Amino acid sequence: MKILFLDSPAFAKEDMLEAFCECGIECTLFFHEAYHQRQDAAYEQAFDMAVSKENFDFVFSFNYFPILSSCCKRHHLKYVSYVYDSPLVSLYSYTLINDCNYVFLFDKTTYLKFKNAGIPTVYYLPLAANTKRLASLKTPKELAEKLRSDVSFVGSLYNEDHNLFEQLTDLPDYTRGYLDAIMTVQQKLYGSFLLEDLLHPEIVKDLQNSVPYTPMSDGTEPAAYVYANYFLARKISSNERISLLHRLSEEFRLNLYSHKPSPQIPKARFMGTADYYTLMPLIFQNSAVNLNITLKSIYSGIPLRCMDIMGCGGFLLTNYQADFFDYFLPEEDFIFYESEEDCLQKTRHYLSHESQRRQIAQNALGKMKEQHTFVHRVREILSILP
Repeated sequence: MKILFLDSPAFAKEDMLEAFCECGIECTLFFHEAYHQRQDAAYEQAFDMAVSKENFDFVFSFNYFPILSSCCKRHHLKYVSYVYDSPLVSLYSYTLINDCNYVFLFDKTTYLKFKNAGIPTVYYLPLAANTKRLASLKTPKELAEKLRSDVSFVGSLYNEDHNLFEQLTDLPDYTRGYLDAIMTVQQKLYGSFLLEDLLHPEIVKDLQNSVPYTPMSDGTEPAAYVYANYFLARKISSNERISLLHRLSEEFRLNLYSHKPSPQIPKARFMGTADYYTLMPLIFQNSAVNLNITLKSIYSGIPLRCMDIMGCGGFLLTNYQADFFDYFLPEEDFIFYESEEDCLQKTRHYLSHESQRRQIAQNALGKMKEQHTFVHRVREILSILP
């Protein structure tokens, strides 16, 4: 079997290529800089040339790209998309209904939203980890002490200068207050995403007047979806992460791996960014507690960060995410918290109960090896393709 693999930037790309190879699938890499465009003549020409050279069984990409779907439709090629981002506005392209598509979504709530709307081309598929690669990585002695921590967090604080929420500078006082109120509620709420439904037309009109949004040329996305998921959810996640990390750093040795430090977390050890393949697994292996604070626009899915933590044999403490309970057992494979106070209490408990902590981490690693590698996911994809 031969496939054309879109060589776009993506976490776990090398792991997926390795999984395809292990399943006997030969991958030909394809790249063109216009892969994010909805229409582009040069991209289409490059694709036509690539598929004219060999007979491919299907085309694969991480995340969904409408232009790739359109190209596959013209050539009567199956297009397999494995989505690990949420939100992903490209899912609202009318091309999603192309019958060449097999779009695998890691977030069950997102999957059900499209499936229940009558879209037959979507499937639910959680993310995975390359447990073989992760097990092969060993921490050099000189690096171990630097990485060792009570708690570590790897991820963005969403405090970069280009934060979309900060561009909403001229909102009416009522609208500003309304947004502050619903964002405060959403920050404390796990298991349900309310923001999009709470952005009624008058509020959306004010948002449009401040920072106008026009749907993509082939898009059907509501403006409320964009404002809720790209503007508000990221700001809420920033507030939530900074608040929780501040409190944890006041009590524990906390290492923060992120793009930009925050003056609101002065006691955290800011470590800069961590390379996904070489450093991040070592962080997970050398941290007593690996914290996950999920981006609010991931409604129920298990983030890739969590799969990597468990796939490393690391101990995972995460906010509540419903999809975990389809595959893992709380207090046996992972620990979840329901509030800041709960997170602090559970951190204290598991830092003082090392044997429990190590047993939970080993339980999760065993399940990852048995059920949740990228090889397992490739086999699931192949079982669905005709």
